[in-house]
Amino acid sequence: MQIRHPGGNADRIQYCRGGLVFFIFTVMKTPDSRFYCPLISVGTIILDENESSHAVRVCRAVNGEILQLCDGLGHYADATITKADAKACEVRVDTVEDAPLKRPRLNLGIACLKDDALEEVVFHAAQTETDSIIFLRTDYSQEPKNSDLKKTVRRTELKSLVSLKQSKKPWMTRIEGPIEFDKWLKDYQGDLILCDIDGERKLDINEGAAENSNATPVTLLVGPEGGFSPREIEAIKTFKNGKVHLLNLGNTRLRARTAAIIALGKVL
Repeated sequence: MQIRHPGGNADRIQYCRGGLVFFIFTVMKTPDSRFYCPLISVGTIILDENESSHAVRVCRAVNGEILQLCDGLGHYADATITKADAKACEVRVDTVEDAPLKRPRLNLGIACLKDDALEEVVFHAAQTETDSIIFLRTDYSQEPKNSDLKKTVRRTELKSLVSLKQSKKPWMTRIEGPIEFDKWLKDYQGDLILCDIDGERKLDINEGAAENSNATPVTLLVGPEGGFSPREIEAIKTFKNGKVHLLNLGNTRLRARTAAIIALGKVL
């Protein structure tokens, strides 16, 4: 005969055989995933339906297990499940911790692309220490000029959220735009990185940034298929509100979605 005695973070399983009683203790496994909670605070929290379903149905979490919560704003918490409900999982938070890392200063400005290319870029780029991804309407952008890209923006925001939890980083990559490139460049204050055949093979944007809490933001610019127009390239290279760096991505011609990820890898 087998009798299960749940309690705390461990189960005690009692076996009765031949007049002898055996006890086996099994420690509950904490799901190896982070769960998004936009408002983390000490006390009782009810997760939304998506996070609750993932915890209870997918990860099979039960009462007493620990979930790792994050808010994408640099805060963490270990939360104990008090009510394993797939629609409204209730957890208890005793302590909220601040991330040891500062918010990243690197941004990605990428021209609007067709099909699902922007979603693909965001899914990969948002797993890195990238603060924001800005969708830019350039001279050669491939999305219709009269589209507000609401559906694409919403889907990319969800991709960024998935990447936040998967990568276990403290800061969620923000999605901005779409915005006209000329307007964005006029208002921008910070350094720029332009992918250019005459550029450097590797850049170190973090030199001196660790000691400077007000480090200048840096935006990596990636154009559409065919690149930025000559007019836009000239505007970037003569930019006056920060430094301009040129980055060489190699000797082959890359798709825009590929160039974005290769460039991030060279800069980070």
